[in-house]
Amino acid sequence: MAFLKKSICVVSFLLLVVSINFSQELPIINSFTTDVYGAENQNWNISQSDNKYIYVANNKGLLEYNGADWNLYPTPNETIMRSVKCFNNKVFTGFFRDFGYWEKDSFGVLSFTSIVKEQNIEMLEDEQIWTIIEIDGWMLFKSLQRIYLYNLETHFVKVINSRSKINCFAKVDDVIYFQEDKRGLFKIENGASKLVSNHPIIKDNFIVNIFNNKNGLVFITQKNGFYLLNNKIPKKWKITSDDFLKDKTIYSTYQLKDKSFALGTISNGLIHLDEEGNETYKINQSTGLSNNTILSVFEDIDNNIWLGLDNGLNCINNNSHFKNYTKKSDFLGTIYTSIVYNKTLYLGTNQGLFYRELNSNKPFQFIKNTQGQVWNLKIIDNILFCGHDSGAFLIKNNTAENFFSNQGTWDLLKIDDNTILLGAYDGLYILKKQGVKWAFKNRIDGFNNSSKYIVLANKNTLFVNHEYKGVFRLTLNKDYTEVTKVIKEKSLEKSAHSSIINYNNNILYANKKGVFIYSKKKDTFIKDSIFSKLIAKKSFVSAKLIHNNSSEKVWCFAKDNIRYLTPGKLSSKPEINTIFISENIPKAAHGYENIIQLNNDVYLIGTSNGYLELDLNSYVEPKDFNVYLNSIKSFPRDGNKTPLHLSKKITLNNNINNLEFSFSVPNFEKIRITKYQYQLEGLNKSWSEPSTANSILFENISYGSYKLKVRAIIGGKLSNNIAEFNFTIKRPWYLSNAFIALYIFLALLALYTVHVASKRYYKKQREDLLEKAKKESELKELESSQQIIKLNNDKLRNDIESKNRELASSTMNMIKKNEFLSTIKTELVEGGQKNITKVIKIIDKNLNNSDDWKMFQEAFNNADKNFLKKVKDKHSNLTPNDLRLCAYLRLNLSSKEIAPLLNISPRSVEVKRYRLRKKMNLPHDANLTSYILEL
Repeated sequence: MAFLKKSICVVSFLLLVVSINFSQELPIINSFTTDVYGAENQNWNISQSDNKYIYVANNKGLLEYNGADWNLYPTPNETIMRSVKCFNNKVFTGFFRDFGYWEKDSFGVLSFTSIVKEQNIEMLEDEQIWTIIEIDGWMLFKSLQRIYLYNLETHFVKVINSRSKINCFAKVDDVIYFQEDKRGLFKIENGASKLVSNHPIIKDNFIVNIFNNKNGLVFITQKNGFYLLNNKIPKKWKITSDDFLKDKTIYSTYQLKDKSFALGTISNGLIHLDEEGNETYKINQSTGLSNNTILSVFEDIDNNIWLGLDNGLNCINNNSHFKNYTKKSDFLGTIYTSIVYNKTLYLGTNQGLFYRELNSNKPFQFIKNTQGQVWNLKIIDNILFCGHDSGAFLIKNNTAENFFSNQGTWDLLKIDDNTILLGAYDGLYILKKQGVKWAFKNRIDGFNNSSKYIVLANKNTLFVNHEYKGVFRLTLNKDYTEVTKVIKEKSLEKSAHSSIINYNNNILYANKKGVFIYSKKKDTFIKDSIFSKLIAKKSFVSAKLIHNNSSEKVWCFAKDNIRYLTPGKLSSKPEINTIFISENIPKAAHGYENIIQLNNDVYLIGTSNGYLELDLNSYVEPKDFNVYLNSIKSFPRDGNKTPLHLSKKITLNNNINNLEFSFSVPNFEKIRITKYQYQLEGLNKSWSEPSTANSILFENISYGSYKLKVRAIIGGKLSNNIAEFNFTIKRPWYLSNAFIALYIFLALLALYTVHVASKRYYKKQREDLLEKAKKESELKELESSQQIIKLNNDKLRNDIESKNRELASSTMNMIKKNEFLSTIKTELVEGGQKNITKVIKIIDKNLNNSDDWKMFQEAFNNADKNFLKKVKDKHSNLTPNDLRLCAYLRLNLSSKEIAPLLNISPRSVEVKRYRLRKKMNLPHDANLTSYILEL
């Protein structure tokens, strides 16, 4: 009896130790709802293919998850799919009165082949396949009444019938075990069933699964926990969690690779036990699961635990270096600060201050009077101070004493043993130690800005960083009552989410452009190239630097990673390390990131709905991974999409030149996201920017040959492979070889036509130019000739005028001479006959002198050529005297003027005129003078 009591005490102590050491920090859980995977709520079985794709037997059919997209393949006979098992390149499934396998075609789509129909198997009424196991080239399908053995090579089918319902069906060390209800445990040997044990414990308990560990064969029952089976006799396996399991109904189980156990319950979620059967953690709906009823449990290649739930799917990142605390019933709000003090964990949130014993599973407790925003927790002289929206508190024995309520408090810094500098909403304050207590002393005048970040350069000089105004250097007087000097640092730019800290006696200022170190020698801030690597430019969200005195690390947070600096191990050069974390993981408010060291290399990171626990010891780089092309679809503009062959080079018509590519990496870690890059050779010369989008659409691709290349990045690591696809877009019909030849011919013809036309044109143009030049030349010659003619005419005209003048002058001289002589003659006649006869004869001789006529005739012919010849030719009967009268009439002389010339009377002239008309045969009414002038 004493031994029993002692044993009970020991067990109770062990349970107490486990309870104390058990923490609520749980692995990261990735949840998939029906809206996400696009099927019904219940998921009965899970398996994984060689390429890491996850397959799930769902009420509606077979679900395929490639790490990015879910695809549903409805059950062929529209019944509930109960089981799934991946082997080689096939996915075997079982459902109502049918089982078979799925294979991917050349388009990446699964198609089903029924073994039942192929082998003409007659299944029982209402029979369903619940479990599928592979062993030694055989695939075994278990219903509640039978086990079907299918040879993968010969396709031979063998059936093992059961006399009662088959409960458990398990493979242990290449041996197949199954339990027949109320009959015992059997194994398959040589294709037949063989009894292993029919012990009452086995007959009376529903065995859920069978395992093997260092204690031998272990089986777990639905309601009575674990048993060991040695020599056909089952014995209770005494483990610390046995009492805990008594009131739990186990429905599904899985022995993990590390020999630990994952137990799925009907209403209590998941229970995880180590190899010895000790409870390590439990997860239910209140701590992150989507549902408390777990229908199936499966461990994938990367040690993630998949849970098929009564409503949804969960993937637990069991080996992640991050764990999560999200029990919202313990505390409310976003964590802004945290600290470990006297083996107690304190969390400061926007709802107040909470605490819990370190490494305990007890709920967090609220500290009274701290309702509101907690900004800072700091230990000074082994006293815990709390910077709060309501002022400053002293935390002692988990109670809060508000000793400063003048203004909201950001930070507290120790100046000396008796003085603390307090940064508040409206400036700086001094706290003084009075005995063993701290109390408010005075406000420091001369600086009224919010003092969120404070760093002491020495006792009387400090730097204050204001995110929107910049960094101020303040000089205080000896009594700390006044700011004597304020200098704004011109070497630093103001920046939102900036910070300033003291690290290893160096003052560091950080903004989005980098980290700057204060140089005492140069009295300015200088950018440091190594520290600046803490700031992620492309994924920047905050430049808040975090340094805890308990660690030499400096931390900084980005959108998709956490960076930290550590002193160099072999040199003084610091090292920058990066931990990638999904953008979808909750984090703290930007500019208020916080992290503390819990123990060794385990850290607590405050988030918006709890906290993350980071274990750097368990951190490993991402494993090698591949990226896969899942589907390729082509389509014309505004047309239907057509899937394309994944492994062949495709040639597409020019009107089907829109392509959509879908790709993925089977990465199921929630903490590390997958990003993709692509390059379309023939269109892009460089890789695209990394993106989480797992598909890309190319529209209106021009003709030519292309190669699509896709690669993936997880945690800064590139995929092992580059997925590639070659395709060609045909030239349009109007750019075919025949049409190109036609275009060349037409172009040549056009060129020839243009050439000929051009030649003709230029020839005609040249001829026109020559003709024009000729005409111009002729015109110029004509103008010259005309000018010459004109000049000649002018000369002739002048000559004629001159001759006319000479003729007129001659005529007039003749007339005057004859008149003169006539007058003399008359006078002489009238004067008497004395000595005048001789004079008269002389005068007569002068009056009839033919020399005058000859001279006149020559002058007349010069003035009017050929006139006398014309008259003579026309009137040949005219005498010289008639011609002489015609000449005088040509000169338009009157009869009176002609008379002296002919030495006759005017009357005689008229007679001569009359006789001339007769000889010329002129009409009676014709004017003789006019006729002669017109000749």
